[in-house]
Amino acid sequence: MTEPTSEKPGTGYNPEAFALNLARAMESTGQALAAYFKAPEEGQMRDKTPSELTEVVKTLSTVADYWLSDQNRAAELQLSLGKSYLDLWGNAARRLAGEEPEPAAAPAARDKRFQDPEWRANPFYDFVLQAYLLTSRWAFDLVHKAEGVDPHTRHKAEFYVQQITNAIAPSNFLLTNPELVRDTVTSSGENLARGMKMLAEDIAAGHGTLRIRQSDPAGMVVGEHMANTPGKVIFQNDTMQLIQYTPTTEKVLRTPLLIVPPWINKFYILDLQPKKSFIKWCVDQGLTVFVISWVNPDRSLGHKTFEDYMKEGPLTAMDVVEKVTGELTTHTIGYCVGGTMLASTLAWLAAKRRVRAASATFFAAQVDFTYAGDLMVFVDEEQVSALERDMAETGVLEGSKMAMAFNMLRSNDLIWSYVVSNYLKGKAPPPFDLLHWNSDATRMPAANHSYYLRNCYLENRLSAGTMVLDNTTLDLSKVKVPVYNLATREDHIAPARSVLHGSRFFGGPVKFVMSGSGHIAGVVNPPALGKYQYWTNEGAATYDLDEWVKGATEHKGSWWPDWMDWLRAIDAEEVDARAVGNEAYPPIEDAPGSYVKVRA
Repeated sequence: MTEPTSEKPGTGYNPEAFALNLARAMESTGQALAAYFKAPEEGQMRDKTPSELTEVVKTLSTVADYWLSDQNRAAELQLSLGKSYLDLWGNAARRLAGEEPEPAAAPAARDKRFQDPEWRANPFYDFVLQAYLLTSRWAFDLVHKAEGVDPHTRHKAEFYVQQITNAIAPSNFLLTNPELVRDTVTSSGENLARGMKMLAEDIAAGHGTLRIRQSDPAGMVVGEHMANTPGKVIFQNDTMQLIQYTPTTEKVLRTPLLIVPPWINKFYILDLQPKKSFIKWCVDQGLTVFVISWVNPDRSLGHKTFEDYMKEGPLTAMDVVEKVTGELTTHTIGYCVGGTMLASTLAWLAAKRRVRAASATFFAAQVDFTYAGDLMVFVDEEQVSALERDMAETGVLEGSKMAMAFNMLRSNDLIWSYVVSNYLKGKAPPPFDLLHWNSDATRMPAANHSYYLRNCYLENRLSAGTMVLDNTTLDLSKVKVPVYNLATREDHIAPARSVLHGSRFFGGPVKFVMSGSGHIAGVVNPPALGKYQYWTNEGAATYDLDEWVKGATEHKGSWWPDWMDWLRAIDAEEVDARAVGNEAYPPIEDAPGSYVKVRA
């Protein structure tokens, strides 16, 4: 394909360049379709309706049935939407007559989609925007006011309506977004040529499924630019590699630290670039740090259970840490589902009367799922059963499916903004370590994931004291070690209300702390950046978040030093810095190891 002849791309409309760029875009669109339809040839069958789509239709049909089953309600429905549109037509007519009426609907001040001045200045775009906002508002009212629908179905309907309204926003389409029209004209369509090329590449990278790029992978190599804190892998099995990090201080705390990250993501969220690395910071504070790096499992590991992960993960790691350091106990950290695993492990140890932990720290982790938040949308008996049937075919849950579920919790920020920027504006995203990690998903063994969903989200057995692992009933009240329980204020995955509520089930002293920001940025917040804040409420006797916040004290900056002070207060004794590994556990390879580099 001949390149466009415009000497200065983006400086003005050139008909010849536009035609050539449009041809390039069409060629790339064909390549994207070819990549999509190639998937069935490679065994990825699309011969059945996705269970997710079936669930959306069923849920929204339930809401529709509520309104349409009564003539008065149906009439009310039509009247409310009709009145909104009449108001909009009236406003449009007055504006054409030279007036400046108040808009019938306006976007939120923080809504980044409609910040271009043309959305308000141009009557056409202003009309399209207001029509969209009015329709969206009506759709949400439809769900909120469906009082005859059960709460779980209504929660699902709210979520699905949010996804649909986000998807059909006029900002997502070329002809109804003034910024996209302007970019297309001034660049003679180069934005579309670049964008469709990226679209084809991203569908090919996803093997027939669109894998939206959120970061430029250049300069984002794991082990070089991220996850490069010096250390060694000193042990490995089918389930994990155990990394010990090289000390940077002459003295270290006598009690070592073991970190249990989530297996649904890769551990290097805690070891991004050096200035953001929690692991490096801990090493520099004089801690002997060990981290579990979970395997990225394939079909052959699909039989691995939650119990297997506990025994081959934290329990095995504790044994290795003891044999390397000589210490019977270790400080422990569990992040997200890694925290749920850690709590389960500590309850199992308590039932066996084995003392292996000196303390437990939980980062945005849930042990009770009463207030589990937006992810509950995906969890009920029918959806879990459908997921189990899908996993039975492949042995694993593909990481891309879980990544998409997380992205949907903030779809405007994590999906549609990139669709517009990448494929319609033709702008490749810049390198960004956190978003590179976000797209570096891992698979999950079918047996493990099914157990977790059923026992935690669906049946909430851990906090109820009815969860069984290795023929042992788990009771969190028997966990007597000091607990530092960190929640983040804007967390959609482990809401602060849920994390605080979970504090009540432990049998020992619990310090609950809430940090600013969300599930990732609220945890990965180095002191040197001076960002956000955190709240403490010493001696609070409440597990209600609103009451806790009323008596809380706000502190500027990172919670990391507060946690370190808490840890040293438990045991401040120091010893000489330890070598990495020993004769029984010699180094196998450099950190971050090979498991973390396996991409889904």
